[in-house]
Amino acid sequence: MSKWDKLLMKICALSKDLRFDELRKVLESYGYEMHSPRGGSSHCTFRKTGCQPITIPRHEPIKTLYVEMVKQIVESEAMNDENA
Repeated sequence: MSKWDKLLMKICALSKDLRFDELRKVLESYGYEMHSPRGGSSHCTFRKTGCQPITIPRHEPIKTLYVEMVKQIVESEAMNDENA
C-alpha cells in the first residue's frame, strides 16, 4: 500500500494524529489553492473554483472537525472519479 493510500485511510478513519501539512497535501492534490493569512492569523483558507472555501488552523494536532471536512472532499472526489 502506498503512502498516499495510507494517508487517505487515516483521513477516512478520522485519525487524531494528522498534521496540517498532510491535509494541505491532500487538498492541493484535488486542486485547492492555499491562501495564507496576512495579519498574524494562523488560519489558512483553501479555495477551489466552484467549491466552498475551507479554513483550517495551523495548530497541531488538527481537530477532528477539520479532518472530517477534508474527508468529505476526499469522498466526493472519489465519487467524481467513479462517475467520469
